[in-house]
Amino acid sequence: MHIRNPMEWVLAQFQATEMLGSAAPETYFATTEFAPPEVRHITLGDALLALKLGWEDFAAARTDLIMLWLIYPVMAAYLVAADFYGQLIPLLFPVASGFALVGPLFAIGFYEMSRQRELTGQMHWRDGFNVLRSPAIGAIAGMGLTLIALFIAWLAVAELIYSATLGPQPPAGWMPFLSAVFTTTQGWEMIVLGISAGAVFAVLVLVIASISFPLLLDRPATLGVAIRTSVAAVRRNPFPLALWGGIVASGLVLGTLPAFAGLIVVLPVLGHGTWHLYRAMVPRAGLK
Repeated sequence: MHIRNPMEWVLAQFQATEMLGSAAPETYFATTEFAPPEVRHITLGDALLALKLGWEDFAAARTDLIMLWLIYPVMAAYLVAADFYGQLIPLLFPVASGFALVGPLFAIGFYEMSRQRELTGQMHWRDGFNVLRSPAIGAIAGMGLTLIALFIAWLAVAELIYSATLGPQPPAGWMPFLSAVFTTTQGWEMIVLGISAGAVFAVLVLVIASISFPLLLDRPATLGVAIRTSVAAVRRNPFPLALWGGIVASGLVLGTLPAFAGLIVVLPVLGHGTWHLYRAMVPRAGLK
C-alpha cells in the first residue's frame, strides 16, 4: 500500500476535478438566475451569529488539520529566508497582516464547505476542492488576482514606510530591528504610518470583497456584478460589516499569537463565518 505525501494528495484532488470549471451551471448553482441579488439589511446581532455559525461549521469539519500543514511550512520558510536576507525582516508584520487582504481568496474553500453543508446537510474538508469545478472559476480567479495585486501594493507601501523611517539599510538582525521599532521615535512613526496605510487597504478589500467570493459560488454572476453587490452590501449594512471587519482584524492579530498557531483555528472560523454573513444578506434563491 502506497501512502501518498501531501503534495501527491493535493495533485490527486486536482486530477479528480477533471478540469477547471467542469461543472454545469444547472448542477452547481442553486439558481441559474443572472440578475444581481437584492441585499438585505442585517443587524449587529447577525454578524455575531455568523461568527457562531462559523465556529459550528469549523467544529463539524476540523479544518484545523489542513491549516496546520499549510501555514507552518510557509511561515517557517519565510523566517528562514529572513535570517539569510535581512531586508525581509521589516516585512514580517506586513506579510502577516496581509492575511486580511488575501484572506477572502484563501478562505474560498471554507465558503464552499459551508455551502455544501447548507445544500446537503453534510460537510467534509474535501468539499473545498469543489471550487475548482465551479463554472465561475474565471471570475473567481479574477477576484483573486485583484486581491493579490492589492497585497503586493501593500508590501510596496510598507517597504517605502520602512525606508522613510528606520531604513533604508536593512536591519542587522531580529533583536536590533525590534529594539529600534519600540524604542525609537522613527520606530513609532513606522508603526503609526503602517497601521494607517494598512487600514486603508483593509477597508478597500472589505468593500470590494466582503461577499464577492460567496456570491460567485452561490449563483451565476460576473466579476463586476460580484464587486458591485459587495459594495452595495457595505452601503446597506455599514455598521454590521464594520463590526465584521473588526472581528476579522482582531482574530488575525490574535491568531498570530503564539507563533501564528492561532491562525490554524481563526482562518477557518472566519471563512465559514463569512459564508453565513453573506447568506444573512443574500438569502438562498427561492427563499424569503
